[in-house]
Amino acid sequence: MKICAIQMQVILKQIDLNYRNAEGLIRQAAAAGADVAVLPEMWSGGFITDDLDEQLADGQRAKAFLSQLAGELQINIVGGSVATKKGSYFYNTGYVVNRQGAIIADYDKAHLFSYAGEDKRFGAGQQLVTFDLDGIPCGIIICYEIRFPEWARKQALAGTKVLFVPAEWPLPRVRHWRVLNQARAIENQFFVVAVNGCGAAVKDQQNAGNSMIIDPLGKLLADAGADPEEKLIIADVDVAELDQTRKSMTVFKDRRPELY
Repeated sequence: MKICAIQMQVILKQIDLNYRNAEGLIRQAAAAGADVAVLPEMWSGGFITDDLDEQLADGQRAKAFLSQLAGELQINIVGGSVATKKGSYFYNTGYVVNRQGAIIADYDKAHLFSYAGEDKRFGAGQQLVTFDLDGIPCGIIICYEIRFPEWARKQALAGTKVLFVPAEWPLPRVRHWRVLNQARAIENQFFVVAVNGCGAAVKDQQNAGNSMIIDPLGKLLADAGADPEEKLIIADVDVAELDQTRKSMTVFKDRRPELY
């Protein structure tokens, strides 16, 4: 399966502009032969907390947009996340769309970044979400959640072989971003597709870029590196490699969950 991580510059609150940009980048991914295109966290409006309102919570628009584009291009899309309104609460929600344009999964971020006040404006998701893309078991967590190894391990125990991590991760903590994503891949022996935004995210803060596609041994199959510009990175993911890794390094057989 060929996966394209879309390192996108998100312009704060410029929703129409961000949609046009996302469409162009997804079309580039499809033209490059990608089976899956992956967007970053909050790609439609940026990481907004205090001044989030219903106009910026564009979940219905995002679903229609992703569905139409996936069906037209016959490509799977992991739609990063957008702000959504469900009942009286806002959520940080990721949508997953298959080649036929059907929404096959939606995930509400469960671990909220209290340091930035995300927990004051958003509701927390309550469940793990997994799904299949082209027959491959996949899962999604969002940004800050890469700091919670228990959550990634639950994905592995649920059968996930490719974990998608859309993010809006800031430049000052870029070293954490790189180390944590590689650690989650190694300890869970699955592929990690870490897709970050780039450029200015909130006020004067820069997103770190450094999108990566990582194999079950922690090897970088594709790496946007320190280049802060928009770019597509593409890698072929072979689940047979994952199966071989788990046979040769029997981490899961050697676990002692009764002690944890």
